Amino acid sequence: MALAKRVVLFLLVNALVVFTISIITSSLGLNGYLRDYGLDQGSLMLFCAVWGMGGAFISLLMSRAMAKWTMNVQIIDSNTQDPELRELVEVIYRLSKQVGLTQMPEVGIYQGQELNAFATGPTKSMALVAVSTGLLQRMNRDEIEAVLGHEISHVANGDMVTMTLLQGVVNAFVMFFARILAYALTAGRQGDGEQRGVNLGAYYLVQMLLEIVFMLLGSIVVAWFSRLREFRADAGGAKLSGTRNMVNALQALKTYSEERAVPANLKTLMISEGRSPLMNLFASHPPLDDRIARLMKDKVQS
Repeated sequence: MALAKRVVLFLLVNALVVFTISIITSSLGLNGYLRDYGLDQGSLMLFCAVWGMGGAFISLLMSRAMAKWTMNVQIIDSNTQDPELRELVEVIYRLSKQVGLTQMPEVGIYQGQELNAFATGPTKSMALVAVSTGLLQRMNRDEIEAVLGHEISHVANGDMVTMTLLQGVVNAFVMFFARILAYALTAGRQGDGEQRGVNLGAYYLVQMLLEIVFMLLGSIVVAWFSRLREFRADAGGAKLSGTRNMVNALQALKTYSEERAVPANLKTLMISEGRSPLMNLFASHPPLDDRIARLMKDKVQS
């Protein structure tokens, strides 16, 4: 039931994004970039920028609400009388103040046996930090604080917006170059070298294939940058809670991942080990061993 709900919400959100951007590009007259005389590159650039950046930012604006809906995140009242939940809120607020956040993030909890936590939201002042019940049950206080420090560091570093900007730029370039190259490959020419039009069927087929190839290449760039942000968030968590606590938290995650199969939908701290070198190129998180080694190296050098 939970999976079906996530799929339905995913499809609805994507349909909303497509509908919204289609209206925008149509109202701006950007859909007609393919002309009889060739490509209108100005219209094409705007078209790709609106689709690439617009889709990414609409998703970002909806990220906090989507997290609540898809994962059944329950927001914790800051005045809760539950001692465990109150401590969780207080730790997140304390860490937030340490990194200079002026607006405290929403704090949420959701039911799940996995060791997981995540931060999301369109801005630093509209962030959500949520943890699974499994993480609270299996980690000690110091390890939980380290995990929360990692997530708060993501918020303080503006990683949600940064990754959205990068993904939007990649999307725009993928769309633009796929269309330029598809046109170059499918446009016919007269004997004098002048263009005489394009076979639309062949054009759209080549464009689709090129978008797949370019998006895969772009995903490598986005994943590489995401891994850098994870290392930076680990360093932030270590600064806030202590390197030893951050290392212990990662060790706990590694132990858990070795004990059982890791669900494929975990997107934050939990990483499945044993990936092939090729899959590592597309991984948003570095292997846990690499993250632990980086923290220990930084500790020695400091």
